[in-house]
Amino acid sequence: MPHVLTLIAPPGALAPAHLNAARAALTALGADCEAAEWLAEAEAADLPFTALAAEQAIAAVRGALGEAPLDLIAQPIAGRRKKLLLADMDSTIVTTETLDEIAAFAGLKEKIAEITARSMNGELDFRQALTERVGMLKGLDASALEETWKATELMPGARELVATMRAHGAHTALVSGGFTFFTGRVAELVGFHEHHANTLLLEDGKLTGQVGQPILDRDAKLAALKRLAAARGLALTEAATVGDGANDLAMIQAAGLGVAYRAKPSVAAAARHRIQHGDLRGLLFAQGYKASVFVGG
Repeated sequence: MPHVLTLIAPPGALAPAHLNAARAALTALGADCEAAEWLAEAEAADLPFTALAAEQAIAAVRGALGEAPLDLIAQPIAGRRKKLLLADMDSTIVTTETLDEIAAFAGLKEKIAEITARSMNGELDFRQALTERVGMLKGLDASALEETWKATELMPGARELVATMRAHGAHTALVSGGFTFFTGRVAELVGFHEHHANTLLLEDGKLTGQVGQPILDRDAKLAALKRLAAARGLALTEAATVGDGANDLAMIQAAGLGVAYRAKPSVAAAARHRIQHGDLRGLLFAQGYKASVFVGG
């Protein structure tokens, strides 16, 4: 089966020498390699190959390239362009964990961030950790949400990822264990078709310390992937998912292109595909899009 290895780097960091070394590593294992094709000069390139499994290709090329700051994604060429995108929000589409930033207004950022990190690495039950953290914020003025939003920044490549996939007919959804206060605004800003998240309950302009039920967690994210795919008559192999935390892992593992993005160690270790060095445009490169056709930005 024809496969393709996509090499992705921070802009300017991918050199012809990397491509030559990658091709030599694959050829040494008996693969039939075509010439590399640039997707974005000095940033991303495709290296088609046959007669070698994707996992073997990744291991061989990683061994040849050593510690070079490159992301490697190997997959079958057929069907690499996806028709559905599900994305996490915190530390994926936006650069921060919004709950941690809200906590700063209660003087609890460090304490809550420590719980967040453990939860996202799979060390704590997500529902319990979310309930505990929100409970610590009981009585906080709702203005903290607005102030947090003002300081929230998009992850590089977020707009291009969503706009380009939409332009090529894909349906896009933001699915977050965070809060609708932010996902609604992020979805509108970035261009997602829809968004799903948890609800922070307010009373008299203050946080009640409770989360609306049911809580959107790991299982709910996977269910959303299956539901949205089924509604469009798509197989899960036709979907792309991206996230960084343990509550994203189920949907990452289920999708045809499931990407652990700058993920927590336990998540990166369990995912087939990882982007640690490039930005979110890496998901477009992985689908074979050239930078010249990117939309948005």
